Amino acid sequence: MGSSNLLSLIFMKIDLQPIVQKHVYIPRKEQFMALFPGSPAFRWNQVEESLIGMSYENWEQLSNIPKAMRDELGEQMPWLSFKPVQTLRSKNGDTFKAALQMEAGEFESVLMQNKRGSWTICVSSQIGCGMGCSFCATGKMGFKSNLHSDYIIDQYRYWDYFIKHNKELGGRISNVVFMGMGEPLANYPNVKAAINLLLKYTDLGPTRITVSSVGVIPVLNKLLDDPEWPPVRVAISVHSADTDTRREIVQTSYDQFLEDLKKWGIAYAKKLGNRRHHLTFEYVMLNEVNDSVMHANKLAALVRAIGGTVKVNLIPYNATDSVYECSSEKNFEEFMDTLRNHGVEVTRRKNMGGDINAACGQLVRLREKNDDVEVSSQT
Repeated sequence: MGSSNLLSLIFMKIDLQPIVQKHVYIPRKEQFMALFPGSPAFRWNQVEESLIGMSYENWEQLSNIPKAMRDELGEQMPWLSFKPVQTLRSKNGDTFKAALQMEAGEFESVLMQNKRGSWTICVSSQIGCGMGCSFCATGKMGFKSNLHSDYIIDQYRYWDYFIKHNKELGGRISNVVFMGMGEPLANYPNVKAAINLLLKYTDLGPTRITVSSVGVIPVLNKLLDDPEWPPVRVAISVHSADTDTRREIVQTSYDQFLEDLKKWGIAYAKKLGNRRHHLTFEYVMLNEVNDSVMHANKLAALVRAIGGTVKVNLIPYNATDSVYECSSEKNFEEFMDTLRNHGVEVTRRKNMGGDINAACGQLVRLREKNDDVEVSSQT
């Protein structure tokens, strides 16, 4: 099914209104309080639960609030906080990518089928990113804006509607990963708020949500002591355990980063580490940059210094407009074998959605270069 048909199924049944505005976004709760001053607190709780947990499709379906209130909300508050402007479908139908528009620009969200037959959504937390990783399409955009928790939550809601209105997809959203555009820990308050709302109102458990970070050490330390930070999984984009190599490819790295990461990893393992709460090291494989046996040995040493709760996930590089290429199959296998010989648990991420620019930031970067891109599908 073409993406224009997929979108039309959603737009026919969901009360979407144009919401791209020139002014700064006003959070839904603030809008509600302004519309209904003096309303008892439980009213907003009813609205919030209905928005996130009930799979409703328009304000009229909120039968737990008065009709006059539903009518006012329908006229004054958009059902979704963003406007979907493009959705792409991979050739084999296991990956979908959406470009979503808000007042500050566009961001991306991805739906991927997982090995359990359910769906994982990859959500964005920012427009652009200030971390400056040299191989990343989003990094080339620079930082533009944080996403309010409404925008993060609505990515879940959008894909939930999408699955329900395209019944041939089957399954449900079983996992959420913060691995889209942006550095989640640079938008800590909104990411934390969004996760807590997902845990409160959906059937997702803490170990079904993963927050990925390039390694913002002060914030990583903060979350260990924050009683309101939910016990979700954490993944660190290490990309190299060699100081010089990491500084070359990760702009925000510094000489003492790996030592600081080791100390934090040990503290994480003591406080949260177990088989269900393992720490993941993500490692994008760049040909003849970070994929040598020397690099594998250094990564193994870092993992072993932290302890047994660390797993390594090797990521085939999804080429962007950069000088990098994905590692050769020979280097990939040698790297994995070296890690395994050191007793490190290692997996290789399945490459999904390469035909629809599913890597972080690729679609929005393409749209920025080609303003007249229309809603389309690659089939």
